[in-house]
This record gives sequence, C-alpha cells and structure tokens, in this order.
Amino acid sequence: MNALTIKDPADLLSFIGHTLGFWPTESLVCITLDKGKVGATLRIDLPRQAGTEVLYARTVSSYLTSDTNATSIVFALYTSTPCEPGQPKPHAATIAALTGVLAENGISIRDGIFVSNDAYSPYDSDLGQDISLPLTTTEYSRVNAEFIYRGSTIEPTNRIILPTPTQDADHATAVKNGINTIRAQAPQEAALQASRLWTAMLDSNDFPTDEDCALLIASFQFPHIRDRLMADIPGIDEPPQHILFAQTETAPKWSRIEWAQQLLLHAYTRTSSQHAAPILTTIGYINWWEGRGSKAHQYMQLALETDPGYRFARLTDQMLGAGMIAAWNTNKDTAYKTRLDMP
Repeated sequence: MNALTIKDPADLLSFIGHTLGFWPTESLVCITLDKGKVGATLRIDLPRQAGTEVLYARTVSSYLTSDTNATSIVFALYTSTPCEPGQPKPHAATIAALTGVLAENGISIRDGIFVSNDAYSPYDSDLGQDISLPLTTTEYSRVNAEFIYRGSTIEPTNRIILPTPTQDADHATAVKNGINTIRAQAPQEAALQASRLWTAMLDSNDFPTDEDCALLIASFQFPHIRDRLMADIPGIDEPPQHILFAQTETAPKWSRIEWAQQLLLHAYTRTSSQHAAPILTTIGYINWWEGRGSKAHQYMQLALETDPGYRFARLTDQMLGAGMIAAWNTNKDTAYKTRLDMP
C-alpha cells in the first residue's frame, strides 16, 4: 500500500474517521508524529468535570508517550458545545494542561482542530475570528477519496451492530455434538486438531463450511483450545503468552488478523447465545490488538450479555479498563496503522 500525505485539516479529519472507523463525538483524538510520519492514534472521551484537567492530561500523556518515537502530536477536539463569542474555545483548560504535561515529556503540539456538529476550524484561532469550514468539505478530501477507493467507510457512531445469527437449531445441535467429540479426546490432541482446522481457515480465501464452522465454535468453548487458537491468529512463531499480550519481537500479519475477525463474525452468525461469548470475546481481543479499545470494550460487554459468568470476557474488560495498551501499538514497526505522512 502506497503512503498518502495529509496536507490540510480536511485530510486529517478524514484520516481520523477512517482510522477509527466512526465519526467521534465528545472526544479528543491525538495522533503522534515522528519526523512527519504518522504514529499512534488515540481517541478518548472528553473530561466531564471541571477541575480534572491535569489528571486527564496526565492520562492522555501516558498513552501518547508509549509511542517512544513521538516528538509531536496533532489533535482534533470533537464537541457539540458551541463556541461563545469572545470566550475561549470549549475545553481550553484541558488543552492547556495537555500542552504542559506533554512538554514535560519532550513532546510538542504541532496543530489542533476544533470540530463542532457541522463545522471545523483551527483550535488556536483568535477570539471572535470565524474561519470555520463546513464538515461536508471533508467528503471531497484526497485522503477520504483514497480510503473509499480502498473500501473503507466511516460509520456515524462507534456503536457495534452485529450480524444477525441464523438461529438455526441444527447449528446449535452441531456445536453441541462438536463439544462432546472434543471432550472425548485427549486435551493435547483436541487442541492440535482444532489448531489445524483453524489454521486451514486462516490460510484460505473462502469461508468455511457449516460443519467446520460448528467444530470451530465448539473448539472455542474450551479455554486451553481457545488460547491456542488465538495465538494462531497473528501468524507469529513465538511463545503463545507473548503473542496473546502483543509482546512479540516479530510484527503480526495484520491482514491475517483482519481475516480472522471476518471468520469469527461469520462463525457468530452460526452460534446460539449459549456458545457466543468466546467468539465475541475473541473478536474484542482482536480489536484490542488493533488499538481499538472502545470497540474491544463493547465486544466484551456483548459477550457478558450472552454469558454474564464468562470469566475471560470479564478479565479482559478489566484489563481494558486499567488502560493497558497492546504492546504492538507502542512500536511503529509492529503497530496496526495506515501508512500516511504529514508534510
């Protein structure tokens, strides 16, 4: 994939929308830069209480400084709070606090954009100066056109809409039969056979048969097999525990990971609610690998809705809540990203 160049605010907002996959609301989005190269992208909800700006800034800084190559950032602040004539921009205290905290870590703010419900403007524009442009102009940016050409879309919200399961009783019965077959096998042999099946799917360009899909769903019901199958996804020959926590020296095969997510969503359409939690949790975990923490959290919540006692989803959601970032995304050579440059 050839690198693109971000030349103006419309390009930057298009990049943010396509990178996140949705249009942010009441959010601060920061993008790290190293010699003009785009690094990590962070989206975080805006603070809701006055007086928490410094704590908020330190939290944001802790995420941004995990990109050890970052020398500067650009940001976009999305809010429906209107700019009042003669008054500072909304959340000015937050941006001031962030500027100071980042400076302490040797990172400068290169530029900022204020994004309202229907327009955008430079965040540091003078009081009373109206140089805003309608958001519709982003639709005609070169970056937006290139992303659309590559098949990318921007959803209006971050809300996950799952495909509808078929609710076919035969599918549920097939999964139950698969579970019984696996239970009758030695644990290591069952894990090996499941790994072979899953690897064949990951190496294929076609969706599996319903029979293989049912056996895959059944395999994910067993924690020791589930962990092995998850470790198979990135296509890395390193210890499984390093793969699961994204702490490998080798970069993951991101196209393979994206295909795994499509396969799992396909499998979800052939699950019953009693078997869905491991599939949804694994999809959420993939989103964590990709740096999409808010989507990962949603998948964990969806998994817990189907099975409130599913421990892996609960523990993973606690990890997300603690702010743990997949280590792959702290290294520009291993991070999931779109190749763009800024002049």
